[in-house]
Amino acid sequence: MCRTALPPAGRGRPALYCSRSCQARAYRRRKQTPVPAAGRPAVGDPSGKRLRIAEALWRIAAERGLHAASLREVAAEAGVSLRSVQYHFESKHRLLVDALQLLHAENERIARSRIRFDTAEPRGLLRAVLEEFLPVDAQRATALRVFAAYYARSLTDPALAEVFLPAEQPLARLVADLIAAAQADGRTAPGLDPWREADLLVAGAVGLGGDVLHDRRTLDDVRRTLDYHLDKIFAGDRRTGR
Repeated sequence: MCRTALPPAGRGRPALYCSRSCQARAYRRRKQTPVPAAGRPAVGDPSGKRLRIAEALWRIAAERGLHAASLREVAAEAGVSLRSVQYHFESKHRLLVDALQLLHAENERIARSRIRFDTAEPRGLLRAVLEEFLPVDAQRATALRVFAAYYARSLTDPALAEVFLPAEQPLARLVADLIAAAQADGRTAPGLDPWREADLLVAGAVGLGGDVLHDRRTLDDVRRTLDYHLDKIFAGDRRTGR
């Protein structure tokens, strides 16, 4: 909890906390609402323990990086035994992969509850999708930090990179499809390549969101930049007179 170095382990179970006060602080934090907030247990996880363990890994990854997420550390953060972590996730790699997949599922569920999918307003819909890449609130800020930790790990872990960087890019495809649909409806500037525009928008939103986490930019500044590019994409919209 306080990052104090622990004494070398002797006989018996090694210490996880330097004092009872640190142990109490860890207990209180585990009782707080997890971020990202999980609204329900994952499918096939009726007790919710797998999701609870995954949430513990997310918190460690967001605060200290994946290198700090040993099975023992995750068990302590989740308030479960090491044996329980090993029962639900057979290896460290399996824990990392499953926790990543659970995070994607939670983010999608939460995003769908926030976004109003009105295809009659493609610009507003696209703007709402891009907003999910920004650290607008604690849930999205934590998710961005976790994904950044996974990205850093994937640079030196080829097995994890195969999972973290799949050939399929569903978010970029969604953005490209929204632009293509608006283009077919005469709502965009002429001559656009939806995939190229999607690449720029997604990469830009992710990079700008990282700048917000580092306090290099403000959310308002990033939103103005995204709106600038959206205005260019939707220039000449026959329905709005642009």
